[in-house]
Amino acid sequence: MRILIDIGHPAHVHLFKHFAWEMMAKGHDILFTCREKEFEIELLKQCGFTYKSFGKKYKSTLGKILGMIEFDVKELIAGIKFKPDVFLSHGSMYAAHAAFLMRKPHIAFEDTYNLEQVRLYLPFTIQVLTSDYDHPIKSNKVIKYAGYHELAYLHPNRFTPDKSVLKELGVIEGEKFVIIRFVSWNASHDIGHKGISSEKKLKAIEEFSKVAKVFISSESELPNKLEKYRVRIEPHRMHDAIAFASLVFGESSTMAEEAAMLGVPSVYIFNNSTFYTTHLEKEYRLMYNYSESIEGQQNAIEKGIEILKSSGLREEWQAKREKMLNDKIDVTAFLVWFIENYPQSAKIMKENPNYQYNFK
Repeated sequence: MRILIDIGHPAHVHLFKHFAWEMMAKGHDILFTCREKEFEIELLKQCGFTYKSFGKKYKSTLGKILGMIEFDVKELIAGIKFKPDVFLSHGSMYAAHAAFLMRKPHIAFEDTYNLEQVRLYLPFTIQVLTSDYDHPIKSNKVIKYAGYHELAYLHPNRFTPDKSVLKELGVIEGEKFVIIRFVSWNASHDIGHKGISSEKKLKAIEEFSKVAKVFISSESELPNKLEKYRVRIEPHRMHDAIAFASLVFGESSTMAEEAAMLGVPSVYIFNNSTFYTTHLEKEYRLMYNYSESIEGQQNAIEKGIEILKSSGLREEWQAKREKMLNDKIDVTAFLVWFIENYPQSAKIMKENPNYQYNFK
């Protein structure tokens, strides 16, 4: 089987990497395509994948429109050359359009539910795989599974944290540290959002530094006075760092959810939160969601301080994690089965959704 996987974000490399490794080990051919956003290329190289880069993403509204045409064409050309049996992506309109034109199935993962993007890929997509909480995509193309995207690479079957990262961070075992994540707010689903104000960023760093070591991971440039806080580890080591952190704080839903998958407290700031971060808070109490309002930002900082000053949280959060894991499946094992046996696998899931629990 030949599978083309389109990547739109560094997190998507992690989403599909274990699937790709397993499929390659079985003799299947995999090609990744991507646009350069942050460090996708570095991750694809580190994973040893064959990939085709289409260049940097555009930031302006006009650039995004022109980029959609340009990247559509480049994806189609890559598909024609590679001749895939199936296209796979995290809601990629480029993969969907190319698959439609080539009369090949496009199977999409979805968890952001940005309806602007969904409308552009859903008509050209044959199947959409989503987590099993309620969400706004009401389509017979949707197949729900018991899991989260981050369990494709952070399920205990797939990931064991490496404690040597502490030495790389300059942290001694048992020392509290917090990872603060700032995003660039350039994605289409970020329109209308500003995130944490400069004043509150400084306030969070100042307050957290009193009780823990602070590391910043940022998509955008940092002011000179904050550069000393920038985390200095390789991108592929970030999950090891998160696993031993006392708190993950900031604007990234992905990093907040990654922390939850690892049983680490996280505080996420975003208006209305997201379907999966809200679900993780309400169902498992594994994270906290706050709005971008000034009051919301202040409350988020206070919650972060409360967490950092508390004792016994690691044991409490690990117990919450175990409860969550007991309800969920190994997403990668499920995906390998689903793709290798498609379209029969889709029929099985429609008729007997509990079949997925064979992949615990």
